[in-house]
Amino acid sequence: MTMEPVDKKSSSFPVEGIDQRLLFGQNDVFLRIIESNFDGRVIARGEQVTVEGAPHDVDRIVRLLEDLVTRVKQGDMITEQYIHYAISMVKENGFGPASEISTENLLTSALKKAIKPKTVGQSRYVEAVDRHDVVFSIGPAGTGKTYLAVAMAVAELKANKVKRLVFTRPAVEAGESLGFLPGDIRAKVDPYLRPVYDALYDMLQPDKIRKLLDMGVIEIAPLAFMRGRTLNEAFVVLDEAQNTTSAQMKMFLTRIGESSKAIITGDITQIDLDRPQNSGLVRVQKILKGIEGISFVYLTEKDVVRHRLVQKIIKAYERAEKQRRKE
Repeated sequence: MTMEPVDKKSSSFPVEGIDQRLLFGQNDVFLRIIESNFDGRVIARGEQVTVEGAPHDVDRIVRLLEDLVTRVKQGDMITEQYIHYAISMVKENGFGPASEISTENLLTSALKKAIKPKTVGQSRYVEAVDRHDVVFSIGPAGTGKTYLAVAMAVAELKANKVKRLVFTRPAVEAGESLGFLPGDIRAKVDPYLRPVYDALYDMLQPDKIRKLLDMGVIEIAPLAFMRGRTLNEAFVVLDEAQNTTSAQMKMFLTRIGESSKAIITGDITQIDLDRPQNSGLVRVQKILKGIEGISFVYLTEKDVVRHRLVQKIIKAYERAEKQRRKE
């Protein structure tokens, strides 16, 4: 009995001038990840790379490797996280993300690390803030909503485009309220605003932050403290906005004064209000849709920049929620 030949394909392309340690990782760890995700084999000989395997996967591997070459030429480090992100993009769209991710640094951190978008969604988020005065960033945990908002705010302050930064969030958490926490108002408020502090300390030296806080150039306060104010020449960030009511959202948005920008971030799958349907972030999407100068940016699990298991966790909860709705 004669076995029918299995379709195989081979494709080669040059990688002249590319440091293959950057391209393939320490001990070719990136190559092993690629081969484990496709039906194909990657062979690197000198400055030539050959891909062999199932025709469809050979084409996808070649597009993936071309994307990685672009990433290296852009001067960006390839990480294991980026490899998995690029693989998912190639499988879904047929092309990698490198050409769509901004290579421009937003800021250099206190540890001399370049802060810039890591995904296509994050790049669109940064572009939206550059072009609009009010931007809503909506997406799951780990997508960089708050971190990038703080980075963009600090960058604007350093460039003297604004005179102060205001960071706020509603003091609403599951099962607790401010009144039951020990200490003065600062001690009560700080735990709710910890993510903002964490991001700031990543971007500025501690003594610089303390000085700016003392001078009032940086203000970190609960949303209730915003009532009755007008915020001129400020970069204002409302974090965890899914926990605002419609009245609170309107109050915040009407605080924005001349020469100011505002970012509103939130995850509408994690609403801690007694009646989630009353979330100001849910309702505002319909109320402000189509208004010039306002942009809504939606991030997904593909934009998660934490541990790659976070993407799988988010997907698992989404599946569970869809199943619950069917029952």
